[in-house]
Amino acid sequence: MSVVHRLTAGWLVDHLSFINQCGYEICDSFAYPGGVTLDTSVISTGDCHATSTFAATSSSRDGPIPGPGDVIETESRTAKMRYMFREEFFDVSKPHIAAAPEEQQWQGCTEVSLTEIKASSNREEHREGTKSGIRDSVASARKKRKRKCVFNQGELDALEYHSKVRNLIWEGTLHLVQEGLKSGFLHRNTAELSCRKNVVPGHIGCGLAELCEMAKQFPAVNESDHQAVHVLDDETSIPEQDLLSCVTENSSNSAKIVVLMGQKYLVPPNSSFLLSDISCLQPLLSYKKKYDVIVIDPPWENKSVKRSNRYSHLSSWQIKQIPVPALAAPNCLVVTWVTNRQKHLRFVKDELYPYWSVKTLAEWHWVKITRAGEFVLPLDSLHKKPYEVLVLGRVQGDVKETLRKSEDVLPIPEHKLIVSIPCSLHSHKPPLTGVLADFIKTDVECLELFARNLQPGWTSWGNEVLKFQHVDYFTLLQNET
Repeated sequence: MSVVHRLTAGWLVDHLSFINQCGYEICDSFAYPGGVTLDTSVISTGDCHATSTFAATSSSRDGPIPGPGDVIETESRTAKMRYMFREEFFDVSKPHIAAAPEEQQWQGCTEVSLTEIKASSNREEHREGTKSGIRDSVASARKKRKRKCVFNQGELDALEYHSKVRNLIWEGTLHLVQEGLKSGFLHRNTAELSCRKNVVPGHIGCGLAELCEMAKQFPAVNESDHQAVHVLDDETSIPEQDLLSCVTENSSNSAKIVVLMGQKYLVPPNSSFLLSDISCLQPLLSYKKKYDVIVIDPPWENKSVKRSNRYSHLSSWQIKQIPVPALAAPNCLVVTWVTNRQKHLRFVKDELYPYWSVKTLAEWHWVKITRAGEFVLPLDSLHKKPYEVLVLGRVQGDVKETLRKSEDVLPIPEHKLIVSIPCSLHSHKPPLTGVLADFIKTDVECLELFARNLQPGWTSWGNEVLKFQHVDYFTLLQNET
């Protein structure tokens, strides 16, 4: 279970433990005497050698790998290979940016500070306005540089929002951190913690988004002759066109490995995924499942994304075209991750949810802390905040059906905190399975849109849906039984 502590304010969550409890264990019934194990759970796709279908994995014992023509004697024992997510990706020992002394003192007086900031901003704009028209072009350029210090309307909106939620976040996080320190999950003495650098190998992944873009050029598939889902088994090879044109499902109780473009990706048990571009969502609709929970993490448009070209962003109009109504079961719980831009928050509540017939019920916050319980960024930072917003709502439909579906589940609280040590990998969100358990029935269908990793019991979709499933993000432990 990912929930370490549960209080009225919310939950303290162990993201790393959740990943490692997903069951990334592969059982292998064939073992060479020299300690080389044939991994029969590998599903081969892409430009791999023919021998990749059965990938040789060396154990801790040294020994030659048998070659063609060698006499091989197998031993009657089973090798279990367990993959553990690399701990260093959660080794956040110190804040990314330490709070300045004046920011540390700014507690409980955000509204006053906001008023002062607005007044200062208005005075600055008034002074600049009276000088306009009497300067030459050089002076005008200086004026533009100077006005960068003036808050624009979006920044003022963000400050106003922060002033409303700040005390809830401060007090709730404080209580959860105190519980974490008492139990030993968090450690106040950061000097005892390691200071490993989170080195991510540069070769991880094989350009999943680019592959999805290329898939648009594949010949059209006749839907009447094409299966809607491909179930992984131990002796199947999946052509790339099939992998990118239908839902791939691991219905077994053990993990599988998919090899794509020469790269290995782990698929947890009882999970399914669709790797595709947003323009190729038909296979997900053809899967013919209705989901009781839909979590959405859209690639919101912002300046940093445009500058970095790290991943493509979608316009508000494109996000509205996602077929959530066609995928949602009656009374479906919809959860959308939103950046701290008020423009996006207003869009979700005022346009997106009404367009999908979803009623907004709550705003929760994910708060990011270090292993010592400090905010990863100053709570009152004017640049980035140590929290992100989740907007929760339910699909509106037949009243009787809604009441029936609501039985035996608690109503969604208006505000909750999810406090966790964040993953250092960009946009690796904490799991919501544990925190949503009280508000949904058991054995429900769950879907994550724009996912970058997989979860047991969930269907995941995105053009980078396998990104954080790459084996290089994991450490291999091998035991023989």
